Amino acid sequence: MENSAIMADQSIQELESRSLARVASAGSPEELEAVRVEALGRKGALAQISKEMGKLAPEERARIGKLLNGAKQKLELALELKKRHFAEAALRTRLDAEWIDLTLPAPGPRRGHLHPITRIQRELEDCSSRWASRCWMGPKSRPNITTSTLLNIRPITRARDAQDTFWLDGGNLLRTHTSPVQVRGMRRLGPPLRMIAPGRTFRNESVDASHEHTFYQIEGMMIDRDVSVGHLIYS
Repeated sequence: MENSAIMADQSIQELESRSLARVASAGSPEELEAVRVEALGRKGALAQISKEMGKLAPEERARIGKLLNGAKQKLELALELKKRHFAEAALRTRLDAEWIDLTLPAPGPRRGHLHPITRIQRELEDCSSRWASRCWMGPKSRPNITTSTLLNIRPITRARDAQDTFWLDGGNLLRTHTSPVQVRGMRRLGPPLRMIAPGRTFRNESVDASHEHTFYQIEGMMIDRDVSVGHLIYS
């Protein structure tokens, strides 16, 4: 019995000393967890010594039990302090990585992207540039507003009814096609003339799967001598 008590005493002291040293030298939470399992786990070294206490005399059993509890408390405290050290180090690393200088100026607004319709219109303009020398959008002040007289459409005619027009004050209207731009182009540029007229148009129609009140058109015009349909087909 006495030899068993002496061996248990030595085992506890050696285990405590060795485990505390391993806790102190642990370089990661994983290494720390390995020490905890080997020393304090259900199948760890302290648990194995505790199983042998039934072979000891009652007075020795109390003394060894006190040593076991003391070693366990020391290891648990060392493990908790080391675990807290790792947590604080990880927090410092994270804060250093996420550090923001609040004195720096704020970033500017993110650049957006062109609308798909705008992109398609520009592609069509580029394709037409090989033959059209001008791209005419209409007057800058009111590009979408025109008058019915610009295209020589009389006030009483079926054409006006067929266009389902958005009428404005003073006899003006939202253009139902881009043809008024042709008139302005001829007046402004004069012949010979090669131009395209892309832009937004409006029809007073009910919106459904195949109709829209606002859409886009593009048309071209060529005025010159010796111009034929062959030029249109080539273009």
